[in-house]
Amino acid sequence: MSASAIASMTGFARAETEIGGTRWVWELRSVNARNLDLRCRLPTGLEGLEATLRQRIPAFCRRGNVTVQLSPVQGAQRALTFRINQEVLKAYLDAIAALGATTMAPPRLDGMLALPGVVERDETEAQPIDETALLAAFETALAALAEMRRIEGSRLAAIAQAQLADLERLYNEAAATAALQPAAAKARIEAQLEPLLEAMPMLSEERLAQEVALIAARADIREELDRLEAHVAATRDLVTQGGAVGRKLDFLCQELNREANTICSKSADLRLTEIGLELKTTIEQLREQVQNIE
Repeated sequence: MSASAIASMTGFARAETEIGGTRWVWELRSVNARNLDLRCRLPTGLEGLEATLRQRIPAFCRRGNVTVQLSPVQGAQRALTFRINQEVLKAYLDAIAALGATTMAPPRLDGMLALPGVVERDETEAQPIDETALLAAFETALAALAEMRRIEGSRLAAIAQAQLADLERLYNEAAATAALQPAAAKARIEAQLEPLLEAMPMLSEERLAQEVALIAARADIREELDRLEAHVAATRDLVTQGGAVGRKLDFLCQELNREANTICSKSADLRLTEIGLELKTTIEQLREQVQNIE
């Protein structure tokens, strides 16, 4: 997988290999997670492979909940055989007897067989498992998982770029709205001050200037638009840059939403309010996609 590609945290891969007449199947699944969380489900006797798996996976997956499962499938040449470990079973029974609980129901057979160590693979008949061959199949599955995550990531990147284009369009509409034009702003302030002048005809010019400045400051969204533009540009740069940028993108979405909220709260113009709401909707759609990016 290219180090610069956007990757999704969602994927699935499967690989098989046959060893000694038994077919072994690797299944790898990954879903969204804040960090890299690995879970390995390996058959009895092969738990030693887990350390190797945990060393290899981070080279392909930096974030996500990744589950690795290895399952033996009955082969045509010979079957897996198991035996009861009589010593372990007797130790469990002695421990139960030592409790001296006369009212306790007798242990069930299925429950006893499920206890750790009671049922084990018959190593006297089983052929040695070629762990090198197993790990080679695992590498195949891991590469396939990374490729699926990359393909899904390319789709997410394309969607994010389209949504960023929508944000840029909305930014330009907000910047050009009549509410930001000097003449419109002056007329709006005069209309807001008219009731105040009628109620207080002797209002000093200094107090009037303060009121005008206060109203103008409350309605001025140029700083919010500047920050919005900067955040959109930074988000686009990250999407283009690629790599494990999901967390940074999520943070930028929060900042974009903060600016959109402020624009809506300051707006005294219907069209500007509509644009602000469209901004919030598009930002939320972008954030939904970002949640899937590694």
